[in-house]
Amino acid sequence: MASERDIGAREPITGAQIIAEALVAQNVKYMFGIVGIPIIEVAIAAQVAGIKYVGMRNEQAACYAASAVGYLTGRPGACLVVSGPGLINALSGMANSNMNCWPLIVLGGSSDTNQETMGAFQEFPQVEACRLYSKFSARPGSLEAIPAVIEKAVRTSMYGRPGACYVDIPGDFVNKLIEKSDVRYIESCLPPPVSLANPSEVHKAVSVLKNARQPLVIIGKGAAFARAENSIRQFVEECGLPFLPTPMGKGVVPDNHPNCAAAARSSALQHADVILLLGARLNWILHFGLPPRFHPDVKIIQVDICAEELGNNVRPAASLLGDIDAVTQQLLEHTRKTSWKYPSNSAWWEKLRAKIKSNEENTKVLAAQTKLPMNYYTVFGYVKESLPNNCVIVSEGANTMDIGRTVLQNYYPRHRLDAGTFGTMGVGLGFAIAAAMVAREQSPDQRVVCVEGDSAFGFSGMEVETICRHNLPIIIIVVNNNGIYNGYDEDTWAEMLKSGDPASIAPPLSLKPNARYEQVMTAFGGKGYFVRTPEELQQALKASFAEKRLPSLINVMIDPQSDRKKQEFHWLTRSNL
Repeated sequence: MASERDIGAREPITGAQIIAEALVAQNVKYMFGIVGIPIIEVAIAAQVAGIKYVGMRNEQAACYAASAVGYLTGRPGACLVVSGPGLINALSGMANSNMNCWPLIVLGGSSDTNQETMGAFQEFPQVEACRLYSKFSARPGSLEAIPAVIEKAVRTSMYGRPGACYVDIPGDFVNKLIEKSDVRYIESCLPPPVSLANPSEVHKAVSVLKNARQPLVIIGKGAAFARAENSIRQFVEECGLPFLPTPMGKGVVPDNHPNCAAAARSSALQHADVILLLGARLNWILHFGLPPRFHPDVKIIQVDICAEELGNNVRPAASLLGDIDAVTQQLLEHTRKTSWKYPSNSAWWEKLRAKIKSNEENTKVLAAQTKLPMNYYTVFGYVKESLPNNCVIVSEGANTMDIGRTVLQNYYPRHRLDAGTFGTMGVGLGFAIAAAMVAREQSPDQRVVCVEGDSAFGFSGMEVETICRHNLPIIIIVVNNNGIYNGYDEDTWAEMLKSGDPASIAPPLSLKPNARYEQVMTAFGGKGYFVRTPEELQQALKASFAEKRLPSLINVMIDPQSDRKKQEFHWLTRSNL
């Protein structure tokens, strides 16, 4: 008679179970997706293995959510999609993850191995297609190979510059059985190795910084991902330097810190003679580091984990290749040797403080306007007053996102998620769901507030059902101006439609006036509020934050022609290269 040990060794296990257990072995805790043939059993096995599975309504949103988990936790989330169209829908999320440098694992079902090239159901060259959107793309050759491929995908997604990785799952692998003893699981890959910059480059960087007349530190989301907040805050404070966060670099050092020059962004960029770039790229968000947005002779000290990024668009005065946190500590060690500190009474600081005061006063004037419909600044003024300091702010839209970035404050790192480097609209609800799932596990009292333009909300509005199904107390604020950038009021719209078919005469930027988006929330059991006045907005915000169990949506009607305050430069710089 066979022993109990022999029976256990011959215990059959399915491909779906191998995938789930391999993910658990790599410390993957969250999975988002839409199930169907052939990956239903993979989602079931993942739940049995202890992975949190969130079924979404669109693969794009699922992929956005999984990538946000990677940014928030440092470990990739998993996105599970069906073959063909399902995977193609997820490519947007993979591209967005790669552009943002966030770790992500996408698992895609595919046609059976014995049906390749035969025109199988949803057959598509998935491994080849994903190579354009990922760091690593592979199809395991056998069930036994699955753990090794998944370990490599997880490791590759985090090491070096983080990004998306793809693992293809043949349909016939999912329910195929092999003996459990034949599967060799691989231990969880270690956290990414910490690399230090060349000491001579650190010395050069400190020398350049000490000779600056008008220095500036720019903090990017790479610094937030690197968990470099403590060292960067020490460096900024001990050296007395003004800093400017990129949108998702907000909160690495709190926005209300006295050294924050965000309210004087254009002036700070234009006149700084030395810029220390910590985990940010000189791409369109920072106007390529070129005039007229930057000083023609600016010296850039560039700190980045990716060697290929060093020198893009502007030749750096010093190139510091390494982990942002570790390199910042190297810089601190050098500046501490001489107790160097930039003088707080310099002409540069006086100029920045004057500009900060002037811009903040202009914003207050706009926020204090009582005219109806409300403008952006009035709305954001009331929202700002209501937000808890530790809430996660998710934002997308055109003016909604840009104005919200300048008004709404972040006090902790990785507490702002937005359209990011790729400028991707539609990320909002997926990001909010991911943030709420992580908060539920790590900070149960933390609130997630998703501030959307009405156009942006339309990309993923059905994810409201996902939010309600999982009972995530997310507060969605739709800043509704009846259009993309700008719209029309009801009277103008009605008059316009008298002339004929909307497809022929309605301006392409326009959306239906006064659309009742809050009813989408109430339809699924959440709380909805339709807001036209400051008093109604205050009441809706108070009720939403008081509600700890149910999600809510506040649909705020604003002036369709409301716009940003006048800018010195157009927000999108076009390269002359």
